[in-house]
Amino acid sequence: MTHSGSQGSHFRGQGSYVFHSAISPETTAAAPGAARLVIVPWRSCTAPEEVARWDALGVRAAEPNPFFEPWYLLPSLRALDPSGRVRIARLEREGEWLGLIPLVAEPRYYRWPVPQWRNWVHANAFLGAPLVAAGHEETFWRTLFAALDDRPGSGLFLHLSGLPLEGPLAQALARVSADQQRRTATVFQEERALLQSALSPDEYLAAALSGKKRKELRRQYARLSELGELAVVRHEDADGIDEWLGQFLTLEASGWKGAAGSALAAQAETTALFTQGLRDAAVRGRLQRLALTLDGRPIAMLATLICSPGAFSYKTAFDESLARFSPGVLLQRENMALLADPRIAWCDSCAAADHPMIDHLWRERRAVGRVSVAIGGALRRKAFGLLADAEIARLPAKAAAA
Repeated sequence: MTHSGSQGSHFRGQGSYVFHSAISPETTAAAPGAARLVIVPWRSCTAPEEVARWDALGVRAAEPNPFFEPWYLLPSLRALDPSGRVRIARLEREGEWLGLIPLVAEPRYYRWPVPQWRNWVHANAFLGAPLVAAGHEETFWRTLFAALDDRPGSGLFLHLSGLPLEGPLAQALARVSADQQRRTATVFQEERALLQSALSPDEYLAAALSGKKRKELRRQYARLSELGELAVVRHEDADGIDEWLGQFLTLEASGWKGAAGSALAAQAETTALFTQGLRDAAVRGRLQRLALTLDGRPIAMLATLICSPGAFSYKTAFDESLARFSPGVLLQRENMALLADPRIAWCDSCAAADHPMIDHLWRERRAVGRVSVAIGGALRRKAFGLLADAEIARLPAKAAAA
């Protein structure tokens, strides 16, 4: 199939790939010239000047995703991809980065021996949306698809995990796919809690919780105060960051996650990505740390990543020996202050659907799913269609109809 705007492609250097594309009509007037998609090993993106371009892209992204910004993705890659399997696909023009997504070629698709490309996400990255500068969404998808089409045998399709199913990226993906008669299949979707409202914190809490539940929270706070001095401590700078991170790791590991071996401190790799990623976020002013302390000791802690106009409730932990006082819920009550923050229009909970705590507090929802996209010529696309049909047939009736 011939793709609009293609000017050919070539390999450049070991492990690198460059695809040139004409700028799409929506960007020509503002920025004449040519854009190119470069696929390179992730370690080639670690120089200070590269990180600066990457940071600038994160600020301009049509849809914020802290997990693909350099301060979080690079520590993740250093910890979890030491062999360097992951590639960075980026759209650039005259030194400016317009789009970026981490990709990895996999030989299997779950239990099937089917090679495919996928965006690289891990258990502590809660969104897989590519970073794309606003206004360049269609250009990004067109150029990425064309580059993967041009690599026969490397993958049957592109699999995108953690993709927002609404918003400019999803809309551009739908337009490009329809224009190119390229099949896409949403093979999983869920709705997770989102905080987004024009109400004040007090008004929102009154609408979300019954009077009886709000009274119970006040009672629990009063009873907890009888044990010592309670305080709410909030930081948005890097002061004391190392001590705070250590306290968080200790608090999380003291509970059920520690017993199950799933706490961040249970593995050196997750400890490293957490401490380095959040330290870098704090230095950039992108981390809000919230803690409920009892006589100076944290009994509930929350790390929120600030990506204006949004935010991401990244990690929380509480002292389970005080569970009868609901310290985690009391901290979330204080976290309603996000509604009054002029930088933040919404906050993604990063929680699984139907979460037993946050779903009762945060009433809005964000649809996120896994989307597979056909790539290649007629044979690859036909094979993908058969696989997609088989996978969709196994979905629950409600999900398949959505």
